[in-house]
Amino acid sequence: MEARLNVFASPLSGRLMKHFGAAGKVVTDSGVPAATQELVKIRASQINGCGFCLDMHTKEAAAAGETVQRLHMVAAWREAKVFSEAERAALELTEEGTRLADGTGVSDEVWGNAAKHYDEDQLLALVSLIALINAYNRLNVLTRQPAGDYVVGQFG
Repeated sequence: MEARLNVFASPLSGRLMKHFGAAGKVVTDSGVPAATQELVKIRASQINGCGFCLDMHTKEAAAAGETVQRLHMVAAWREAKVFSEAERAALELTEEGTRLADGTGVSDEVWGNAAKHYDEDQLLALVSLIALINAYNRLNVLTRQPAGDYVVGQFG
C-alpha cells in the first residue's frame, strides 16, 4: 500500500502533529495507567481499521512490558480474563466513544461504570485520549498510511 499523502514531510502536518503531541502529553501525565492508555489506543484503532496505529501501539505496549496474551485479547476483551475491571471499563468507554455513528452515544451505564474506576480528571483524560486516537486513526486511514515499519520510540 502506498500513502496518498506524505504527512511526515508536510510542514502543515508537522505543526498539526506538534499540537496533537502536546495534547497526548497531557493525557500521558494524567494518572491513567500507561497500560490502560495503550489498550484504549489499540482498541479504537482496531475498530477504525487503522493499521498504522495498531502497529505503533502494539509495539509500544510490548516494549513497555505488555504481555503478548493481553495484546492478542484486546479485540475480545469481554471474553478475556486478563483485564482488570478498570481496564474493562476503559475499553467499553472506548468502544462506545469510538462508535458514535451507531447512534447510541455513550450510555449512562458505561459512563457510570468508568466513573467507578476513574476520578473526574482521569475520565476527562480518557475522553480526550479516545478523541485523540480517533483523530489519529482518521488521519492515517484517510491518507492510507502503510503499517509495519514503525520502530519503538520513533516519534518520542
